[in-house]
Amino acid sequence: MVRVLYVTGWCRSGTTLLGNLLGEVPGAVHVGELRYLWRNGVLGRGTNTLCGCGQDIPSCPLWKAVIGRLAGDDPAWHAERAVRLQRTALRTRHTGRRLAEARRVRAPHPAARDLAGLYAAIADETAAGLIVDTGKFPAEAAALCGAPGVDARVLHVVRDPRATAESWRRAKEYIPAMGPARSTAYWTGFNLASERVARAFPDRCLRLRYEDFVASPRAELARVMEHAGLAGDPPADAGGSARLGVNHTVTGNPDRLRQGPVRIRDDDAWVRAQPASARAVATVLAAPLLARYGYPLRPAPARTHEET
Repeated sequence: MVRVLYVTGWCRSGTTLLGNLLGEVPGAVHVGELRYLWRNGVLGRGTNTLCGCGQDIPSCPLWKAVIGRLAGDDPAWHAERAVRLQRTALRTRHTGRRLAEARRVRAPHPAARDLAGLYAAIADETAAGLIVDTGKFPAEAAALCGAPGVDARVLHVVRDPRATAESWRRAKEYIPAMGPARSTAYWTGFNLASERVARAFPDRCLRLRYEDFVASPRAELARVMEHAGLAGDPPADAGGSARLGVNHTVTGNPDRLRQGPVRIRDDDAWVRAQPASARAVATVLAAPLLARYGYPLRPAPARTHEET
């Protein structure tokens, strides 16, 4: 049985750093956004094609071995099939169908079996007791809850939608910018779909607010580790300092390539820098969920562990 912690929620919510920190715990491996192994790593269609270790994904010893186990001598054919299954069965709109399969109401989709096989190959190559996948697609989390041979736990990470909208206002080296209306629409859709997974499998799901994580990183890491069944000491001290080693993340924030000492702190510059019009759009569109997640209508800079 392969143990997986799958992280859902919307992008720009600190999940790359969270995953890399969990990957520092003995027995755990963070694979980044595993969904993009085939499209970016094998087919080369994305712009984010490096493994977290710095090598091209097909050249990384870990991913070369995993791809060889699953795809044999024709990785391109296998990758095309995997991407096609993702497109037809593992988008956010498919969350309900995957949940029905996980509850044995419908026959399982081949995409769920393929996911299970991929995790099994990673577990065999790494000998990891826990695989952390920060893919963030609720349909994948739903599929994993019923996938054969997988013991799945889900972590729903939420960040203030005004903060994610401000982050999306600027392009990153591997992905273009996005306006506040579109970003907040995605934020709403991904979070509502994540809630559907939690309602269906409450014992498997835990919610974590980004703001709570950066305010009390050690305590929140301990809570996540307990949820995932991961033993050991949280990989950050009381002041939020940590050290990152080499990882094998498939894709994610470019910061995943960073190694050495890091300080976990809130990025709240958006509170002062965000244009009023963009904030108004994000606030209006996200208003039905703000109170549910503990966010005020008028955000203010957050207190961090340095101020408590």
